[in-house]
Amino acid sequence: MRYIAVPTTVLAMVDAAVGGKTGINLPAGKNLVGAFFEPFTVLCDLGYLSSLPLTERRSGLAEIVKAGFIADSVILSLVEDDPHAVLDPGSDVLGVLVERAIAVKAKVVSADLRERTSSGTDVGRELLNYGHTLGHAIERVENYTWRHGEAISVGMCFVAELSRRVGRLNADVAARHAAVLGSLGLPTSYRPDAWPALREAMNLDKKTRGASLRFVILDDLAQAAILTDADEEDLVAAYLALGQA
Repeated sequence: MRYIAVPTTVLAMVDAAVGGKTGINLPAGKNLVGAFFEPFTVLCDLGYLSSLPLTERRSGLAEIVKAGFIADSVILSLVEDDPHAVLDPGSDVLGVLVERAIAVKAKVVSADLRERTSSGTDVGRELLNYGHTLGHAIERVENYTWRHGEAISVGMCFVAELSRRVGRLNADVAARHAAVLGSLGLPTSYRPDAWPALREAMNLDKKTRGASLRFVILDDLAQAAILTDADEEDLVAAYLALGQA
């Protein structure tokens, strides 16, 4: 049956409504049961955002910032130019950001709807998972009381630091993650003592292949790659570095 999606949050507009995925969370992990079913069309009315709480707008902005790092650096520049305007639901810049983020996701999804090209070191649709391996683990540890964008914000800062630590990403781009996300009031670190629980939760991530964690990392802005052999010491060091930034 054809259906039309009318998302009423920033997160739904730039993420859930465009992906063609329908999923539910289980106690074991995030989005472990679901199906692929594309809407006939998606109608985004930015007027809905005027009644959206600030915390919910921030959550959606994390996914917009993700699109900036993985594909469209203009997004990052627009946020850096005026973070306060970005948080204003009536601002022109928020509309531009929503459009650009949708374009990024739609391009990736249309090329790989069912994530069949994400294998080995080929990124494919898995590109959209940037920051989500740790982010989903945080959501699970918090029993899904954290907003998705809050968890993904921390996840992006973590994987950027991991990318830097393994010699793939320069320090300036890695540091830019916390600067951009922090300017929007999003969290950039998580409890240091939570690492054992988070590490266990990451093993249940749907992108995991056997015993090997898969991380989408950056070699530079809009240059993603897959890291499958991260050393445990690097994982711990990257995570603990978040609280020291």
